[in-house]
Amino acid sequence: MYTGTACFDLLLPGDSRSLKAKRSYVRPIVAALRKFEVSAAEVGSLELHGRTQIGVAVVSAEAAHVREVLDSCERLVAARPEVELLSVRRRLHGAEE
Repeated sequence: MYTGTACFDLLLPGDSRSLKAKRSYVRPIVAALRKFEVSAAEVGSLELHGRTQIGVAVVSAEAAHVREVLDSCERLVAARPEVELLSVRRRLHGAEE
């Protein structure tokens, strides 16, 4: 069994000056990520209006599949024109750990 995680650090547009506006950007991204059958949620910068962190987790029998899914998630987030992807932190945990 292999598990993989990714944390996407995002810069939101200048008009996200309220938590309600922030949610209007975060919610569609999280919903789109879940189409890859991953767990996804806002996990950081919860009180900051112009920034957010979205976490993704996936479990698979093969490490290659975990990498493919995380690659797809990263491409989806990077392609969103309304946000700027600042950084990505990824981890892969194998059966031997």
